[in-house]
Amino acid sequence: MNHVLRVFTVCIFMLASSFAVAATQSVKEWNMLVFLNGNNNLDSFGPMNINQMEQLGSNDQVNVLVQWASASRDNVTRHLITKDSNTNTVTSPVVQNLGSVDMGDWKELVKFVDWANQNYPAKKYFIVVWNHGGGWHLLNVPGVIRPMDISWDDNTGNRITTEQLGQAMAESAKIIGHKVDVYSSDACLMGMVEVASEMSESVQYYLGSQDVEPGAGWPYATFLAKWFNNPAMTPAELVKVHAADYLAAYNGGVYGHRKVTMSAYDLSQLDTYEQSLKRMAEELQGLNDGDIFKVARSAKNAKLFTYWDYRDVIDFVDLISRNGITTPAMQSVRDAQNSFVIANSQNQDNRTYGVSIWLPTGASSSDYSGHIERYHGLKFNQRTGWANLVTKLQGK
Repeated sequence: MNHVLRVFTVCIFMLASSFAVAATQSVKEWNMLVFLNGNNNLDSFGPMNINQMEQLGSNDQVNVLVQWASASRDNVTRHLITKDSNTNTVTSPVVQNLGSVDMGDWKELVKFVDWANQNYPAKKYFIVVWNHGGGWHLLNVPGVIRPMDISWDDNTGNRITTEQLGQAMAESAKIIGHKVDVYSSDACLMGMVEVASEMSESVQYYLGSQDVEPGAGWPYATFLAKWFNNPAMTPAELVKVHAADYLAAYNGGVYGHRKVTMSAYDLSQLDTYEQSLKRMAEELQGLNDGDIFKVARSAKNAKLFTYWDYRDVIDFVDLISRNGITTPAMQSVRDAQNSFVIANSQNQDNRTYGVSIWLPTGASSSDYSGHIERYHGLKFNQRTGWANLVTKLQGK
């Protein structure tokens, strides 16, 4: 065989080999990545939720991938979820054993996304952080150190802060080459504008609960069944289905009857929403002392979610109106939220509109002093100056 023919043959062989590799690493439509941190008192619900996922498993359109930490063992494992009929034991194979991992480190979440992208490529990504959640800040109790934010790891004492969660999604978007299609917290109190704002440049749709989630969390089996029956759903359609299915599970469904909330946000509409809140905050700050007192009273009476300083945005606006104050931007806030919130699934009351915001007043004055410095650095505050209004309301 002459030299030219030999080179040609080698090239053909290499080309054929590359096609074979590509064929074995087919790109699926979706990756659902569940960063399941059971290194805390929620540990028993971890295998329960994974067993729910295993009722459907992964399919030819969707990979369901889990990074699982459990307080009952030292090693963290990664699983490609496969279908089985055993509802008591996790049988999905361990595709990677990581040993000891700090699940309160945001970089570990990024590593999980990178690993999935390299080994299980997909066009779209649905990233879930499963754990305790506490909204945007730490619990402020003198003498008590208790992590809030999200993904508490009791082994290390670490957690992923709101700012770090935004960093994790920014890095994830770089890895996959486009915005993360859906980010969600299977955790309490994460339906807050401050949390969503931290990832607005890197995520398309955001799912979170304004209120606490029951320990059982999401109804993974029923949600995946609806998704798999219509895998061509857009990300917007998917988050609406998820929010509705979560509510149904606790509204007489698989989890019985509990008062719950689940919101879906279109982050492409966040800028308009933030600008309306900025204008409203500026208008309210310009009121006379008597009217500022009424605004502070509205904040104190607005629908709260577990903590005194987490309040419903629209209920706050409505109470200001009922106290006889109207500014041009108040209706703009309502209109902007109608575009921003594409699903508000809740069975609590008619004062729960889908978005919580930081409003420390009165009984939560200590939350103001404990968190105001950090709040100044949040993207939401940098865009809206919300801290200025909060400061104006203190002591009223």
